[in-house]
Amino acid sequence: MRLGKAVYEAELLRLQTELIKLQEWVRAEGARLVVVFEGRDAAGKGGTIKRVAEHLNPRVARIAALPKPTERERTQWYFQRYVAHLPAAGEIVLFDRSWYNRAGVEHVMGFCTPAEHQLFLRQCPVFERMLADDGILLRKYWFSVSDAVQEERFRRRAEDPLRRWKLSPMDLESLTRWEAYSRAKDEMLVHTDTAQAPWYVVESDDKRSARINMIAHLLSTIPYEDVVLPPLVLPARPPSTGYRRPPKELQTVVPDHAATLG
Repeated sequence: MRLGKAVYEAELLRLQTELIKLQEWVRAEGARLVVVFEGRDAAGKGGTIKRVAEHLNPRVARIAALPKPTERERTQWYFQRYVAHLPAAGEIVLFDRSWYNRAGVEHVMGFCTPAEHQLFLRQCPVFERMLADDGILLRKYWFSVSDAVQEERFRRRAEDPLRRWKLSPMDLESLTRWEAYSRAKDEMLVHTDTAQAPWYVVESDDKRSARINMIAHLLSTIPYEDVVLPPLVLPARPPSTGYRRPPKELQTVVPDHAATLG
């Protein structure tokens, strides 16, 4: 059953208020939080990330959505370019796809060799254990969508001029490689679902429920507390010293398009 809009919006607002508290706790404690969002194309990752970050301070919480690697980056240690985006003290990083590209699209589409894929599966748990040992809070979410719902979302995107840009040739290719991606995901979970960095699966056929469930779970896994902030007092304006604004005729003002709509 789809979550009703009114219930969804009320609970989302409550959870986003809690995310603000989490943000202030992260700042005050100097914590470092990494949240990994993975899953099939059109599984709802982007929409959830948007709701998580919507009211957060972009100086504290940022989204890392890396493009394909450059020629130079292809010669680096695979995890190297992701390390550069890890948080410093008092920061939150939301990875819109992550180092797990190698376990998914790169492996299925042949963008890496079988040896590189196997090396990733061996190194990844070690890499994530190092993050945890250094005190980084790592949370990994896999958004699971059915094949029928994925195809329907692709069709809606194709027909919507505001969302068609979300469909890439790679996305369309995923429709014909459903089982290959399923096997790749299963193998990935076998190797990287560890005690120190477990995977949390989000059922996402209903986007509203998926967003609510993911945010509520994230909050439940972190022992954040309310941070008492100093009261904000607006200072009194000082008396005028005679400043006058220049005439508007001397400026290039944006035309009042809104006035033509009434």
